[in-house]
This record gives sequence, C-alpha cells and structure tokens, in this order.
Amino acid sequence: MAKDSLKTPDLFINRELSWLEFNNRVLREGLNTSLPLLERAKFLAIVSSNLDEFFMVRVAGLMQQRAAKVRKRDFSGLSPAAQLTRISQRAHTMVQEQSEGISAVLQALQEEGIHVLPAQQWAQEDRDHLTQYFVKQILPILTPLAVEDLDPVPLLPGLQLQVAVLLEHTSEEANDTKRRNVAVVPVPTQLKRFIPLAGDGCLRFALLEDVIAANAELAFPGCRVEAATCFRITRDADVGVRDDDAGDLLHAIEEAVLARRRRAAVRLEIAAAANQRIRKWLTRWLDVRIEDIYEITGMLDATALWQLVGLDGFDKLRSPDWPPQPPRDLIGQDDLWEAVQDHDVLLFHPYESFDPVVQILEQAATDPNVLAIKQTLYRTSGDSPIVRALERAGQTGKEVTVLVELKARFDEARNVNWARRLEDAGCHVIYGIANYKTHSKALLIVRRESGRIRRYVHLATGNYNDKTARLYSDLGLLTCDRDIATDVSSFFNLLTGYSETVGWSKLTIAPTGLRQRFLDLIAREVQVSTPDRPGLIMAKVNSLQDAEIIRALYRASQAGVKIVLNVRGICCLRPGLKGISDNIEVTSIVDRFLEHSRIFYFRNGGHEEVYLGSADWMRRNLSRRLEILFPVVDRNLRRRVIDILETYLTDNVKSRRLLSDGTYEPVARTGPKIRAQEQLYRNAVEAVRLAETSAPQFRPIVRPKET
Repeated sequence: MAKDSLKTPDLFINRELSWLEFNNRVLREGLNTSLPLLERAKFLAIVSSNLDEFFMVRVAGLMQQRAAKVRKRDFSGLSPAAQLTRISQRAHTMVQEQSEGISAVLQALQEEGIHVLPAQQWAQEDRDHLTQYFVKQILPILTPLAVEDLDPVPLLPGLQLQVAVLLEHTSEEANDTKRRNVAVVPVPTQLKRFIPLAGDGCLRFALLEDVIAANAELAFPGCRVEAATCFRITRDADVGVRDDDAGDLLHAIEEAVLARRRRAAVRLEIAAAANQRIRKWLTRWLDVRIEDIYEITGMLDATALWQLVGLDGFDKLRSPDWPPQPPRDLIGQDDLWEAVQDHDVLLFHPYESFDPVVQILEQAATDPNVLAIKQTLYRTSGDSPIVRALERAGQTGKEVTVLVELKARFDEARNVNWARRLEDAGCHVIYGIANYKTHSKALLIVRRESGRIRRYVHLATGNYNDKTARLYSDLGLLTCDRDIATDVSSFFNLLTGYSETVGWSKLTIAPTGLRQRFLDLIAREVQVSTPDRPGLIMAKVNSLQDAEIIRALYRASQAGVKIVLNVRGICCLRPGLKGISDNIEVTSIVDRFLEHSRIFYFRNGGHEEVYLGSADWMRRNLSRRLEILFPVVDRNLRRRVIDILETYLTDNVKSRRLLSDGTYEPVARTGPKIRAQEQLYRNAVEAVRLAETSAPQFRPIVRPKET
C-alpha cells in the first residue's frame, strides 16, 4: 500500500471523541456495582472534573474556530462544527448516565447510614434547623445579584454553582401589576456542599444550594420567590500567553488566569425541570445554543462527592488501602548517596514510596558537600516538601536553579507563587522557555566527594508532587551514570542559557529530536523483523495522537511487526484494520490509580531496549514541549520494567480493548484473573517480604569452650 494512502481520514479517530470515550471508561467505573460505594462516588466525581476541563479547553477551542468560520478538517475528516455536534451528542448521553449513577449511589448509601436528603424530604425540624443555619452561617456571606436590573450584568465566574430565583415584588401597589424579575445568588465556595442534619444513628445531609433556594426570600426582603433553579456556567479557559510579547511573564500569567473569568460561556448546566422564565433569560444572557445546555437531574457539579468520599468511619465502603512500600532497590540501604553510587535505583510509584525523592532533596539542602541543585517543576503539591527543600538550599547559599513552568494549565497561579518564594530564598528561577512548555521531569545534584565531583540524577515520567505520587502510577530513576549525568547537565545549560542543542549520549530531547528518534526506533524494528522472529513493539502512554507516529506504526504492522499498546486516554489510531493495522492491539486501563507512566519497548532482534520518558505520542509533546526520553541501562532494571509493562498488557479485569470503530469493549477473560494494579502492588509487598527474610544473619564469634 502506498504511503499516501495512510493519510486517508478513515484511518484516524477524532481526538475529542476519543477523549470522551476515555471519560466514558471512567464513568463505567462509577457505574460498576462490584465496586465499593464510595469508590463509585469517587469515579463519578472525576467524570465531572474531567468534563469541566474538556469543555473549558477543547470545546472552547473548537467554538473559537467555528466562530471564526474555520472549515479546515482534522485528520479524521471532521470540521470544527461537525466535531461540536458529535461532542454534544456524546456528552449529553454521558451526563444523563452519570446523573443516574449518582442517584443510584446516593440511594444505596442510605442503607449504609449516609442520607443526602432533597428538600421535599426534610422534616419540619430539619427545615427549622436549616433556616437557623442559613441565617447565621450562610446569609452573612451571600451576595444576591439583581441581574436583570443591573447594567452591565455582574460577572458570574465559571464553575461556581448559582441559584437563580424568579422574584415577585410584593411591595407594589395593590392595583398595579406585580413586577417579576430574575436574581442570582452565587453559592459560596468556602462552604461545604453537604450540610449535616441531626440523625438517629446515621449521617444525614442537605445540599447547600437547596438550603439557599429554600430560604432565598430572606435574602430578598419585600419579594416573594416564585421559583428557584440551580445552574452552573462553564467558561472558555483557553487563554494563551505569548511569552515573547510579555515583558513580565509572571504578570502576564496572572492576567491570563483572571481573564478566564471574563471569557464566553461554552456550557450551561441547569437543573432539570427548571423554571422556563429563568431558563430563557439565562440562555439569552449567556448566548448559548440549545445543544450547549445540559439539564441535570439531581445534584449539579458532582465534584462535591469528594466530601462524601472523605467521610471518616466508612472504610468498608472503600477499597482496602494499599500503603506505599519501601522501594525494593533501597531496602537495607541507610545512605542514599552510597546506594545510588552503588547501583541505579528504579522507583515505581505509588506502589513504592515517593519519600526517597523528597529525602535526597532534603539531604542535599543541608549537606555541606552539595554544591548545586537544578530541577524542573511542572506541577507540585500545595504545601510541597520539594519546594521547601529547595528554599532551604537557596537560603544556605547553595547554587539552586529551578525552572518553574508558569504555563502549566490550571496550575499557573500556584506556580507563580512558588516562583516568587524560590526567588525570595535566593534561588535562580527560570520561568520556562519562550514558545515551549517544559514538561520534562529532571533533577540534578552536584556533590563534592573525596576531592572529586559526582553528579546525582533523578529522571521520571511523573511530576515532583508528593500528593499525586500516592494516586498516579509513575516510574522514576535515580542514577550516577556519567553519560546520563552529562546529558542532564547539558539539558539544564540549554534551559538556562543560549546554548544550542548538543549531541546527546543517552538522552533524547523534544522538540529537537524525539519524534525522529521514535520514528527511527519503529523503522529499525521493521528492518530487523523476520517471519521467524517478527519484530515486537510494546508501549504504554497516556495518549496517542501524533499522525506521523501513527502512520509509522501502521507501516510496521504491514511489515509484520507485532505492536501491543496500552493507551490510557486519547488514541487516534484505529487497530484491527485489514491490511493496515491487523498486528496492532490497543488496550486501556482505568483503575484506582491514574495510569501516568510512559514506557517504550523495542525487541530489536533480541537486543532489547527499554525507554522511559515524560512525553506522550502527541503532536504537542513532540513539537511544542521540552521533553526527555531516557534509557533503562541496567539489565536487571530493564527486565523489571518489561515485567511491569507485560503485566499491564495482560490485564483482563480492568482492561478494555479498542475496536476499529473507536469504541471499547472489556478484554475477553481467558485463564486466571489478572488485575494489573493489584498484581503490581502484590509484587511490591512480596519484594519487601523477600528482602527481609533473605537478609544476612550476623552471629558473633564467641570464645570456644575449653576442653
């Protein structure tokens, strides 16, 4: 088949529709009755937060294109308008299923002693209690807005719940026509959504928005509330910052974050059976189309379910805890410096603890032998021990250089704060690289030892975030390998100066060479493949969207190379197409941990190569981001990573298989049940047990008895 034929739209799945299928797999977990109830609630909450970001960024971008009358089709053959139509159809179905799932979970929770009561189920004593609570705790912080009488209409921020009320003014003269208009009460974000009610041996809650709606007349003296409706706006958050135009990037980022509040509405969520007068006014005021209105039966903004997920005393409604284990490569090692000098260390989170990464930074901050620390920060936690360690290092006079990526979407404000704190501590702070996001995860520590300089390196597939390291599945490598350390030093010089890209020994860097490196590795697999020993490519990524990579995989499949992929989210490749992708299999795993690692395996005619990296097979990662791909050099670690990858690829419990039409089905179960995440955790526990039981026994030699 001619290469040009691999460009036909029928060979590609639309990116946005593929993402919706990913969120549908998350939804399936929320609807999975075999899961504990609070685990289901967690997944239903994640569906909402995922959709929020999807509409703010992806749907908003398509709407901008439609408004500009862009007709250019994506590589799957869909115009922006056609994509928006398909997205609306799929998302409406998903939201309806999610609402039904939430209702089912809340109903089932009643049998476990957790009751979330709608207003019509409140007893009189409940109403009296909630009225008192409203007057004392809620009313003082409310800001009722007479939106129809104000010009301009006050700005309502995106993603905040609002209660719209239709008011009848009772103070008019008796013979005059009663005046009616719409007012809005923003639901305070600093209050919890679930308000406790007195209960006899059980937990009972009312929703905050229901309490506001039921007592709204107290916020509008002289008016009668004829109707109340809860709604929520999603605004366009796709605000770009051109750093070459920004004299003060920190200020530009802060302006961009604030600008999101003023952007156009891209979605209106409104309670089902809403008052029509209110609905028409909102539709007209927000200028939203009918297909952009989502009627919600039950509670809006299901992210509030996290409050129930975190309730104390209901462990039986959650999956058993899997506490992180000591990393197997560090068991019995008391000195981190000596351990990394002795051998490369593989860290597999969250099965293994993230503590060694924090520990080596904390030790470096106070170690008089440490001369310099260099690190990239893309996303980190709210009270980050990583940042605190870097601050201490800067305050003690060490050379500390930190690249803080200010353009990490939705973490911009937090990263601006970190940047300023680090500067105040005496650190050198780089605010990213012009025109590119720095998405790589790299740490370099320079230490003087016995009169010589040694460099310690940490590279990873995940962020320096101690919180998400308990929730995301990622791999990291601690090493003193000279070639890798030299490359990482050159990488930081590239970030902090005007250095040109250099010849790399073991690392591959995007955007200068990573796509071509992957293309070369795929092409090499074709070259060494034989009928007796066909080539093999295995990979685990978050997303697969880059057209060149997809076409290269199609060509490899046509050449007989077997390709087995685990793609968590977006996958624009169509597997199983006759004569094109017969040899490609794609699966996806959604389970208790978010799959975040990127692993790449090439059989290479028996000379196996394994790589880890920060980049997905997406155009943005390979063309518009600074990314790092690094090899797993140590033979034992390479074998271990291959075992991890194969475990993912043989999952038959949580894995779903991608079909050529873009939909997914559960993997057919043959043989014993294999749930990858459960098996990987068992492996981590077993490694600790074996290390403890095989530890050498030291027995003192005593003086022999005299004869």
